Amino acid sequence: MTLTRRATLAALPLLAAPPARAQGTWPTGAVRIVVPFAPGGSTDAVARLAAGGLQARLGVPIVVENRSGAAGSLGTDAVAKARPDGQTWLLTFDSHATLPALLGNLPFNLTRDLDPVMLIGGAPYVVATQAAKPYRNIRDVLAAARARPDAVSYGSTGNGTNGHLAMILMTDRAGVKMTHLPYRGGGLAVNDAVAGHIDCMIGSAALIAPHIAGGTLRPLLQLGPRRLPGLPDTATVAESGLPPLEAVAWWGVFAPAGTPAPVVARFHAALVETFNDERIRGVMENTQAASLVLGTPDGLRMFLDEQIGIWGQVVRDNRVRAD
Repeated sequence: MTLTRRATLAALPLLAAPPARAQGTWPTGAVRIVVPFAPGGSTDAVARLAAGGLQARLGVPIVVENRSGAAGSLGTDAVAKARPDGQTWLLTFDSHATLPALLGNLPFNLTRDLDPVMLIGGAPYVVATQAAKPYRNIRDVLAAARARPDAVSYGSTGNGTNGHLAMILMTDRAGVKMTHLPYRGGGLAVNDAVAGHIDCMIGSAALIAPHIAGGTLRPLLQLGPRRLPGLPDTATVAESGLPPLEAVAWWGVFAPAGTPAPVVARFHAALVETFNDERIRGVMENTQAASLVLGTPDGLRMFLDEQIGIWGQVVRDNRVRAD
């Protein structure tokens, strides 16, 4: 995962980014942001956090629409087929890059039917368990799974997410078998983890950190390159004595292919201003443990190509299929 390197390169052109200002008659009415996952997850939270700032800057209602299903492909398809007039946008998650390998028969072309707008940023994945469970770190979980193959369960925010694929790699390298329970959104996975219905879960720090702070979940492992300031006592993969592995959740914005460049530029500028707002940036960086990138369309295009290559191969190698 090279979010930091790509982020640095992608963010440089923003120094010359134009301010959000009227270009033609757009927007002509309410702007729709499609989130292709159920409410309650980190993608939904990022979209709703941005909606108010975008509404203030664009002067029209911003409607966040959740259209979950088929690993995010149903909502993505709706945007790919929408009119390219700037009234519909996609705000999606890291599993976006694995859709071609995960489904194989997509009704849209990931790179041809959608234009990149912005890589918002990302947050490392974290493995956590209900606070009452006996596990104190990831090695406790792996030991339990070794003693009772397939009896220890973990939930994820969906098949083909970077977190799910990282758990496949981790358990395979450790020589253990765990039962995977995919959910249609992060909120659903967290609910079952907090209730103790699953032994542990993997989700982005943005999703899990508030529940750790609230004492309902205990962190076991973080899959970033270094410890997060908000999780100073939670070990990384390297510190846990496991083979090297990183997994970072990310959020990106896309438009239907052919959306006019001036419209994309204005929406991009409004996104930059929104996420640079002191309050919103504080929530993203502190509450949700995310690193903001706010990159250019070209930066997102390069990043997406890289992610398709890295994680698509893991999907194919392990014959992962959609929920």
